[in-house]
Amino acid sequence: MVMSESDLRPTVVAPAPPASVDDARPAAREVFTVHDLNVYYGPLRAVADVNLDVRERQITAFIGPSGCGKSTVLRCFNRMNDLIDIARVEGSVLYHGIDLYDPQVDPVAVRRRIGMVFQKPNPFPKSIYENVAYGPKVAGQKGNLDEVVEGSLRSAGLWDEVKDRLDSSALGMSGGQQQRLCIARAIAVNPDVLLMDEPCSALDPIATGRIEELMKEIQNEYTIVIVTHNMQQAARVSDRTAFFTAELDESTGQRRGKLVELADTGTIFSNPADERTEAYVTGRFG
Repeated sequence: MVMSESDLRPTVVAPAPPASVDDARPAAREVFTVHDLNVYYGPLRAVADVNLDVRERQITAFIGPSGCGKSTVLRCFNRMNDLIDIARVEGSVLYHGIDLYDPQVDPVAVRRRIGMVFQKPNPFPKSIYENVAYGPKVAGQKGNLDEVVEGSLRSAGLWDEVKDRLDSSALGMSGGQQQRLCIARAIAVNPDVLLMDEPCSALDPIATGRIEELMKEIQNEYTIVIVTHNMQQAARVSDRTAFFTAELDESTGQRRGKLVELADTGTIFSNPADERTEAYVTGRFG
């Protein structure tokens, strides 16, 4: 039997009573746990031996130079690499303990639970309203979608700007508005996780600031993983940061992505454990 979206929903477990005041704040649960992840494009191993975790209701940033595999790893979290014919994934990606690459898991259900916002805003050539309502309609939601559309646009910080022109084409919006619309569209299907692949790289500083503010506003409702080439952005918005690099595979002569370290963002930028991380965040390479 194929696992459905309901099977992927996390089970809420009541925390045990704290042993002391110091234990009163529960540790964040792990949403993703990645073990020995390797990703191949044909014979090329693009990502090698990645082990990491992503914690619930936190913003985790992936940083590193171009070609280090950070976007490839991100796409493993909602099986977007399945859409690439020559891609092959080895290892395990656990989502609340469920292996997303188990043959019984439905990738469509995965993508409903784990939404994605891409580098370039990609609104549909439809009205603002229809862009947001599209996902719930495809998912089979019946009846009046007005509340879903309004709630999603409010969550994306866009409602007040567009409430009087919901029937207008989304293609007439500014780039920053289009990106927030794409976030609203992702939110409309009630996901658990939002993946963001360099969501601000095509935006000006003002629009970038609004997206960053939005991420902080919604992180109490969603677990967020962001790939960013902007180290200052990672330092501003994330709770934890993973630094990737591209290293030479001597057996093939090709470069492959490797995770160097993952830690609290303050630690990565002020006291990293690996000298390669320090060299990157201080601008000495990359």
